[in-house]
Amino acid sequence: MRAIKIIFPKVFFLSLYIFSFIAVSAQESHLKNIHQLTFGGDNAEAYFSYDGKNLSMQSNNAAWGLKCDQIFNIKIKKALRDTTYRPDMVSTGKGRTTCSFFLPDNKHILYASTHAGSPDCLEVPVIPGKYLWPVYDSYDIYVADLKGNIVKKLTDSPGYDAEATISPKGDKIVFTSTRGGDLDLWTMNLDGSDPKQVTFGLGYDGGAFFSPDGKKLVFRASRPQTEEDIKEYKDFLAQGLVAPTNMEIYTCNVDGSDLKQVTHLGKANWAPYFTPSGEKIIFSSNHHSPKGYDFQLWMVDLNGDNLEQITNTSVFNAFPMFSPDGKKIAFSSNRNNHGTHDTNVFIADWVE
Repeated sequence: MRAIKIIFPKVFFLSLYIFSFIAVSAQESHLKNIHQLTFGGDNAEAYFSYDGKNLSMQSNNAAWGLKCDQIFNIKIKKALRDTTYRPDMVSTGKGRTTCSFFLPDNKHILYASTHAGSPDCLEVPVIPGKYLWPVYDSYDIYVADLKGNIVKKLTDSPGYDAEATISPKGDKIVFTSTRGGDLDLWTMNLDGSDPKQVTFGLGYDGGAFFSPDGKKLVFRASRPQTEEDIKEYKDFLAQGLVAPTNMEIYTCNVDGSDLKQVTHLGKANWAPYFTPSGEKIIFSSNHHSPKGYDFQLWMVDLNGDNLEQITNTSVFNAFPMFSPDGKKIAFSSNRNNHGTHDTNVFIADWVE
C-alpha cells in the first residue's frame, strides 16, 4: 500500500464526520456503532491502552509530513469529536517504525524502530511477482513516554526484534526475533530481562498476542514444507525479507508447550487476537478470495471449528483488538476511503 496526499475542504470533513457512523450490514452483525478515527494515509495496528482510553498506532499519513510509518497516540474521545485531529507522535520521526503497544501504566508505549541504524526511511525491496515484507536487522524495541522521550531500549541483539505486545497481566512481553537464526517468538520481562525462546519451527512466527488470562499466545506462522519452499524462505530471510502469502493461525502456552495449528484454510491468515472470553480467535484472512487481495475479519473456535465471517465491507480489514473491558473493538480497514488507497482506524461496539 502506498500513501496518497489529498487536500479536502472543511465542508468535506463535516460530511465525512456525519458519514463516519458507517451503516452495518447483516453480515457485520457483531459490529455496532462503527466510527472512523483517522482520515488519510495508511493507519494500522491500533492497540488499546490498559485503561481503554487511548490507542497506539502506526501511520504514514503524508499530510502529517511523514515519508514512512511513525508511532502515534490516539486519544479516542478527541478523535471521535474532531475529524481533523492529529494524534501526538511518540516515535522519533527517524527511521521506520512498527508494532507499538501501551505499557500497563498507560504512560509509556513500546515500539520497534530502525532509527539507530539509519535516520532514513529504509527502502522496501521489490521483487517482481512477489509480495514481500522487510524484516530489517536494525529493528530494535524501545519504550518511550507519551511525549516521545525514549526511556529504555529493550533489545540489543543483532538482527530483527519487533512485533512486541504485552500480557493483559502486565508481566511479560512477547516479540519476534531472528536472534536464534529464524523468525521465532520470544518472551521477556517488561524491562527486557530474561529473554526466552518460545517457538522453534522453521518459518515466520509473528504478530503474537496473549490470551485474556495471560496463559496462552496466538500468532501467525508460515511453515514451508517442500524443498523449494524451504529454500525460498531461507533465501529471502538472508536478504531480510519474508513472503507472507501462506500463513495459518497457531496457539501455544506462553512457554511454547501445547503448540496447536488452529486454521487450515490456505492463503494468508494473520493478525489474530483472542476474543474477550478467550474461547475464540478473531483474525484477518483472504482464504475465501479467488484474487487474493480481499482480507476480511473472521472468527473461529480454538480448535478450528465454527468459522464465521465478521466483516464484508471493503477489501481490507485487519488488526482487530478488543478493549480491556471487551465491549469495543478497534480495527483497520480501507472502507470509506472514497476510492483512494487509504487504510484507516475504526472503532465499534462488539456484539456477541
